[in-house]
Amino acid sequence: MNWIWTVEMTLRFPLAIRSPLPPALASSLHRRLPILSSPSAAALSSSPPASPPLFLRPLVFSASRSDFLDFRRWAESLALAAGPRLTCDGGPDAGLLGRELSWLLEDASASSDSSVDEVRLRVELEELYRLWRERIEKRRPFQYIVGCEHWRDLILVVKEGVLIPRPETEVVVDLVAEVQGFEKGLWADLGTGSGAIAVGIGRMLKEGGRVLATDLSPVALEVARVNVERYELKDKIELRQGSWFEPLQDVEGELMGLVSNPPYIPSTNLSGLQAEVGQHEPKLALDGGDDGMDHLLHLCEGSSLALKSGGFFAFETNGDKQSKFIADLMTTRWRKVFHNVKMVSDFAGIKRFVTGFRR
Repeated sequence: MNWIWTVEMTLRFPLAIRSPLPPALASSLHRRLPILSSPSAAALSSSPPASPPLFLRPLVFSASRSDFLDFRRWAESLALAAGPRLTCDGGPDAGLLGRELSWLLEDASASSDSSVDEVRLRVELEELYRLWRERIEKRRPFQYIVGCEHWRDLILVVKEGVLIPRPETEVVVDLVAEVQGFEKGLWADLGTGSGAIAVGIGRMLKEGGRVLATDLSPVALEVARVNVERYELKDKIELRQGSWFEPLQDVEGELMGLVSNPPYIPSTNLSGLQAEVGQHEPKLALDGGDDGMDHLLHLCEGSSLALKSGGFFAFETNGDKQSKFIADLMTTRWRKVFHNVKMVSDFAGIKRFVTGFRR
């Protein structure tokens, strides 16, 4: 699947559920938003292929400018009417929906002289009507509609069945970059999803550096494969299907670093999530068990075997309470295994990450 990236990368933040960014950073950005043995090539290709993002599709359709403007006016009125209702569960307000509409039209059409009566499109105008109804009426996430998410300086393919990368997770890549000699080490990204963290790390690696990215979901691995190939990182990133440490048995005790953004939402909280998340994003990537820490605890224990001496770990959590529990556990129960355990804040000042080193 060879798509050509021909569009300038601008950043957008469509999801309202994310942690706010510092004003200085936010003002500089324009737009944005876990189990089996190692798979064969046939296993990875058995899931439906990811469609190209909307902005990469060819301009093979058209509409009259008046019809195009009629659609925009209709979509704006739908957003204004729906805004108050959608915010009840933390969903987007009318202002955010308006920005999403602008981004949708930007991705779906080619800029043209306003004096020309034809607008070239990447999908039929009827399809834009359908997509916008899904956004408003079904609360389908904007990223699934356009088929991509802007994350760090990347444009990552996403689709239904794959968790949408959040901006706070970008910090994981920054934490890896602070580890001395990371560029030539063997790393693992457990529960890779779209491959966001793996790609972010892979782009920084030098000769000899590798990332083993694992996931249970074949859909996630297919999307991750597309993102790895788009950034020409097949020589740096190897995808493996399986549950957490199972696909890594052949490198036990050899990892320089291990990172993960595991499911950490308590099961009882899933029903109260924003509709875009709870009704559309994969439960497999959200449900962390009764207290949200089932997978985090497994990762902590498994890291003691997977990491080599001096190896680094970084785990994302649900926030302050989970981070403190995990950090306290690793400095008490596993104090003979790990050291220099820290809690690290995200952009909003929430203690979102736990890091440390194996002795």
